[in-house]
Amino acid sequence: MRLRIAAGNWKMNKDFNSGIELIKALKEGTTAQDGVHVILGTPFIHLKDAVAMTADVGHIDIAAQNCHQEEKGAYTGETSASMLHSIGIRYVILGHSERRQYFRESNELLGQKVRRALDTGLTPIFCCGESLNIRNEGWHARFVKNQLERSIFELSEADFKKVIIAYEPIWAIGTGVTASPEQAQEMHLEIRNAIAEKYNQSVADETTILYGGSVKPANAVDLFSQPDVDGGLVGGASLKAETFIPITNAFKQA
Repeated sequence: MRLRIAAGNWKMNKDFNSGIELIKALKEGTTAQDGVHVILGTPFIHLKDAVAMTADVGHIDIAAQNCHQEEKGAYTGETSASMLHSIGIRYVILGHSERRQYFRESNELLGQKVRRALDTGLTPIFCCGESLNIRNEGWHARFVKNQLERSIFELSEADFKKVIIAYEPIWAIGTGVTASPEQAQEMHLEIRNAIAEKYNQSVADETTILYGGSVKPANAVDLFSQPDVDGGLVGGASLKAETFIPITNAFKQA
């Protein structure tokens, strides 16, 4: 059975104290569920403390929101995968549309980052997704497949099986607009079929694919009920315990 995940991406939100308070609330308010994992993608200032705070909670892990593609060097302001690994981080979010847009991260660069993360023992949560224009023009499936082909489809089967994919329609990130459950299922199935074509059906069936794009308590159950949607990468709703906890519990009803 594929691992199901409720992952929160805090982005550049929460000062240190408010972030610590949120972690406390989530630690107290979330419950362990078979086959379900909660991942908190916090800003860098929280990472070490977050790892320590959740060390005794088996169902919660911490993710960084980025890492550099090089092992070390003169890259002022950057953080390496080995630095993250050294403080107990297990996951790293790579390829988010905001990194692609604002920091001009290409598919090729992201492929290097994924490789570095894997070589260091981190599990990448690799994001892909299309803009509204691309969807309206009807080539969203081809566009997303191209993102995968030019980045993570160059991995060996063994390494690819360590990657988590997050499908994020850019037109639904932070807009309040959510892909319908049917639209989410359609694209998740397209991604799974692309994986089967590249590797094999067994690998495709084992790959966890998350949906990201204005996930909230009101739509989480319907989204997570889709056969190829294995959870969510949640933005704004992950910043409050009262909205993120119900999302983590949506799997009970899905």
